[in-house]
Amino acid sequence: MRVVVLSHTYVVATNHGKLEALARMPGVDLAVVCPRKIRREFGVYPVERTGHPDYSIFPLPALYHSHNYRFVYLGLGRLLARLAPDVLHVEEEPWSLAAWQALRFRRKRRNTRLVFFTWENRFRRWGFPHGGVERRVLREADAAVAGNTEAADVLRRKGFEGAIEVIPQLGVDETHFARRDEAALRHQLGLGETVIGFAGRLVPEKGILLLLEALAGIEAGWSLLVVGGGPLLGELRARLEKPPFAGRAAIVPTVPHDQVPRYLNCMDILVLPSVAARHWKEQFGHVLVEAMACEVPVVGSTCGAIPEVVGEAGVVFPEGDVGALRSALERLLASPEERERLGRLGRQRVLERFTNRTIASRTHALWQRVLGGEVNG
Repeated sequence: MRVVVLSHTYVVATNHGKLEALARMPGVDLAVVCPRKIRREFGVYPVERTGHPDYSIFPLPALYHSHNYRFVYLGLGRLLARLAPDVLHVEEEPWSLAAWQALRFRRKRRNTRLVFFTWENRFRRWGFPHGGVERRVLREADAAVAGNTEAADVLRRKGFEGAIEVIPQLGVDETHFARRDEAALRHQLGLGETVIGFAGRLVPEKGILLLLEALAGIEAGWSLLVVGGGPLLGELRARLEKPPFAGRAAIVPTVPHDQVPRYLNCMDILVLPSVAARHWKEQFGHVLVEAMACEVPVVGSTCGAIPEVVGEAGVVFPEGDVGALRSALERLLASPEERERLGRLGRQRVLERFTNRTIASRTHALWQRVLGGEVNG
């Protein structure tokens, strides 16, 4: 089968693990289309990978590349006509203009099957032009991949009748994200007792301030490692210089993705205490599976998809409940044995559900269903 995957996600080379696994699936001839560059909060990022021995990569210029849902590929129709895919797999939200471009191509080439991806786990109606784009994509696409169960429910509520598979967009390289001794780095960071960690964007909805409040009520037995950047960085630095955090906390604002396993392995517990905002709730929490792969026990809130990611392999507390988070941390701080048990369960859960190979295999099976005409929900 000739498959074209279309997504801005693959501007970043470290996101290609699933593509590499897909390209090795039997009978797959894979091509990837992504923008030449994207603009994000911290700058403009050019495409990092333009070639691979197992699949073709086609970076295209794009208008409005600073916005995920409004950018438009230049020359996409001509390229797709040349590639002539059997499956056009669009990893963009169904209201995006890129999805509209894919649908326009599919209308001209009816034997191409159209599959789209969505993370959106809140029911929302979109204004012009996105609302009209979404209605047409949901009406005409053959199948969908939802990144979480709530996103699949939203699709059904909006009337999508095609096949839906709940599969996260990206997996984990279990050989890179694995348990290892990082005692030297831990010492370099000045971390002493049991390390409680946070990794992610420093924004209110990720719950970092909630974590600080919980830790402030635990007198002894912990140190804190924060990895990430964002709007709260200045405030966070100021707070970590004062009691009870002074001398027992470290913050690392930016870490290349290939170095993330080192910092995760400095942690004894990882916490993702996300809190829903008006237009967002946690859609997956990829750092959870990265930590679990490293056998770091995880604590997460009930926000969005966190409970279904963690399952029985971690501790889940009610969203926004500082006391419950504090109690969960106190229990884990007091029990190295429980931390070890949850670490083993987390690694096992990742190997069963969240590796690049597993996600690629499930995606490949969906493509086969679509091409075989088995596309009923």
